Amino acid sequence: MKKIALSILTLIILSVVVTAQVEPHAIGVRLGGGNYGGGFEASYQHGFGDANRLELDLGLNSQNSASYTSIAGIYQWVWAIEQGFNWYAGPGAQLFLYSGGNVMGIGGDIGIEYNFNEELDTPLLISIDTRPMFNLHYYSGGDRMGWAIALSIRYTF
Repeated sequence: MKKIALSILTLIILSVVVTAQVEPHAIGVRLGGGNYGGGFEASYQHGFGDANRLELDLGLNSQNSASYTSIAGIYQWVWAIEQGFNWYAGPGAQLFLYSGGNVMGIGGDIGIEYNFNEELDTPLLISIDTRPMFNLHYYSGGDRMGWAIALSIRYTF
């Protein structure tokens, strides 16, 4: 058991030390599904240095015969796995605006990505992530805890 704990601690320390090259800007789409925040999102990422960025998403979603708009903001730390291949995680919040009322959720985002700009000099970023969120305000017919998984394609500049 001590060897497993030591191995996990070593991986965490190495992942913190090895940072990825974050692109200054990226714009694209995030397409996904789940019981929280599935659908289409226009996505923008703004890099802060080499290992941090802010992701802002504006979504058009439908679920349980209701349509709504969502706004999400996620602060992400990015770590390199291999050249061009990264993983990221961070805290965030999401606001849902629909005809029955508004719901705000807090949670985070965790995912993996491949940056084609690092290896192939192509301004393309593809990622898959999940975004678990906890509703601060319970609404009728909704879940208190939710998640969404999505595939994102972004142009980097």
